[in-house]
This record gives sequence, C-alpha cells and structure tokens, in this order.
Amino acid sequence: MTALKLYTSTTLDIYSASSETDMELPLVSEGISAGFPSPALDFVDLSIDLNKHLIKHPSSTFYGRVKGQSMKDEGINDDDLLVIDKSLEPVDGKIAVCYIDGEFTIKRIKFEKDICWLLPANDKYKPIKVTPDNDFLIWGIVTHVIKSF
Repeated sequence: MTALKLYTSTTLDIYSASSETDMELPLVSEGISAGFPSPALDFVDLSIDLNKHLIKHPSSTFYGRVKGQSMKDEGINDDDLLVIDKSLEPVDGKIAVCYIDGEFTIKRIKFEKDICWLLPANDKYKPIKVTPDNDFLIWGIVTHVIKSF
C-alpha cells in the first residue's frame, strides 16, 4: 500500500502511513564517525526496518510534508517530512500538528492554566493564543522529522 494524500494546505500536506511492508537496511550500531572511517564498516551485519523504528502505532500514524519556516529554529524546515502520531497525549512542550480555524499548523504547545499557546520557532512569527472562540484541535504529536539534503 502506498501513502495516500489526505489533506493539503499552505502549511502542511498530510499523508496516510503504511507499515505493511518490510525493508531491512544495514545499520551501523556503533555510530558514524565524523572523522576517519572505521574499517569495521566493512563488516556490518545488523539491520533496521524504518517502518518498525519510526511507526509505533500504525493505525494512528500519518506523514506530513512541511510548507513554510515557522519552526526553522527547531530544525523543522520547508519540505521536511514529519511522522505524526495521533494516539499520543498532548503534553506541554511537545511539537504538535494542530488544527485551528480551518488550517493545520505545526507548533510547540504550551499549556498555562486554562490557556493553550502555539509557539513558533522563528522570530518572524507570533505565538498564537488559543481561545474558546477558536475552532481548535491538537491533531497529533510529531515523533520524527525526516530531512533531505
């Protein structure tokens, strides 16, 4: 099964996630040196399946393609791929995909008494104070960010 685009907006494209396939890839368990290469890399015998590593709750996991720079200081940039788990509880300080007034956004959530704040990680954007007047939902928690170079 391939990923199915479920939603598109100016800030995020959301796709279904499929973990039905297996794809074991070689894994260097000792870490990768940023200096001289290790001769031990010639003898890699461990493997990892990224579906099993990145997706803990398959039925509630989705992918999101970032559009924009509101979270750049957190290392989340335009065109990054998010792994989003809808089954996780929203916890103060987590990065979440939120639905507010008809749009999805990616922000760090901050709870204060009866108030929820959506905090960007870019000085060009202002925090969003969620009020009872907003149509608001914390849609899912970001568990991983996948980057291309």
